[in-house]
Amino acid sequence: MPPGWIDDVIVENFIELHNCIYIYISYANANTTMRTSFDWSLIRSFLAVLDQGSLLAAARLLKTSQPTLGRHIAELESQFGVVLFERTGRGLIPTATALQLAQSARTMEDGALQLTRTLSGAQLQTIGTVRITASTPVAVQLMPPLLARLRLAFPDIQVELVSSNQVSNLLRREADIAVRMVRPEQGSLVARKIGNVGVGAYAHRSYLARRAPLRELPDLLQHDLIGSDTDTSILRGFQAMGYAVGPEAFSLRTDDFIVQWQAVRAGLGIGFVADYIACTDPDVVRVLPDVLKIPDLPMWLAVHREIRTSRRIRAVYDFLAEALPQCIVAT
Repeated sequence: MPPGWIDDVIVENFIELHNCIYIYISYANANTTMRTSFDWSLIRSFLAVLDQGSLLAAARLLKTSQPTLGRHIAELESQFGVVLFERTGRGLIPTATALQLAQSARTMEDGALQLTRTLSGAQLQTIGTVRITASTPVAVQLMPPLLARLRLAFPDIQVELVSSNQVSNLLRREADIAVRMVRPEQGSLVARKIGNVGVGAYAHRSYLARRAPLRELPDLLQHDLIGSDTDTSILRGFQAMGYAVGPEAFSLRTDDFIVQWQAVRAGLGIGFVADYIACTDPDVVRVLPDVLKIPDLPMWLAVHREIRTSRRIRAVYDFLAEALPQCIVAT
């Protein structure tokens, strides 16, 4: 089936249902003025009484009470301005008007049932698009190979990948699933911790070969450091260790972590890199591994609570929850 076929079917069924409703409105307007608020569930009661021949039998079928169905029929007759059933000792006898309306009512019922089936089926399909947002390093380094595996497992799912560190895009429904290094606190989101990401100070062998060796933590401040521009987390880390340093401590400042990583690989200086990225280049080594202990960063998988009603989103969510923890372990 081509993409979007489910939505097309839903629209077609909605149009069919709308046409049936229009038939009723036109008929009512030709006889009397219909009240502005029409309860379309009355049609279900009308058809049940028509098919069963009595209020009691119809009430049993619909699992409701006989007086309730009586009120439904009276309300329908009042809104249409017609008599639908003649009350006799043998039950309810449909009038000619009721029989005339029955065909359109059944078409309306069929359209409503088909619409319900289509909507239910759409929720059960692993077909369609899932939009994922992830931080830049995750989107660049981890997601492509994972998405290749996802494609093999679910070939009918298309993925839209947004490289962004903003949690707000998930709240604004600009994404279905988010991979984040901070836990979203909003009550409308469900967050699941899927692992910890190790972080260390790394440098290229060419840089270390031309600079003084590093033996103690203060030696770091004598080297060219690569850090963030507006993000102050590294500076706060230095301050927590007793070193009051400012942005001038960095020879290169950029908030793009991939740029930081490439600068480390180019031998520009010492950068603070996730272990799962650093292990991809054997010429990049960790400095002061026994002295500098940087806390791990938790990785969270966040979604809207509605994942329980969307099979395709749940399928991608479960896939990432299982696969990502294996990818963030440096080898």
